[in-house]
Amino acid sequence: MLLNPLQKIVLYGAIPVALVIVLLFVLFWPNEKPLEEHADLTTVEQTMGVSQESSEPSTNASAIEEPREQEILFQFEIADTKQKRERGLGGRTELSQNYGMLFIFPTKGNYGFWMKDMQVSIDIVWLSDKGMILGIEKDISPNTYPNVFYPPEDVLYVLETRANETTRLGWSVGASINLPLI
Repeated sequence: MLLNPLQKIVLYGAIPVALVIVLLFVLFWPNEKPLEEHADLTTVEQTMGVSQESSEPSTNASAIEEPREQEILFQFEIADTKQKRERGLGGRTELSQNYGMLFIFPTKGNYGFWMKDMQVSIDIVWLSDKGMILGIEKDISPNTYPNVFYPPEDVLYVLETRANETTRLGWSVGASINLPLI
């Protein structure tokens, strides 16, 4: 079959244009991943040192007990954009031990957290800008939605982890968590 010049231009010009369009769609089409993957979140595996001051009063003023330090290999995702913070751990069906999500806010604030779209209970750890635990909300159930949980004071960092993880690790208010970002 012979093609006239106009047909050749349309046929041979349309093929490269169509290939470019397909290539652009493949490269730039939003990639919706299942919630379990969360590949777009930065994951940090870090040995976290936790210093816990002794709660027993000292009977001898010259005897100062050194803080105990416990090293824990703790993996966490970083939620440092509005979109990542809004999604949080919502939709997860389970959370591993020594795993959580660290929320990083641009400025200190009284940020509220709720259990919207949550399927598992969690602990919320409110952290100072130096990594000191300011407060802990333990074993928060998805059934608490739409209740909102607030820190005891303005915070820059919040760590969410599986329910009762803070108890298992012996974390309490006043302890310091040495995060790599702080």
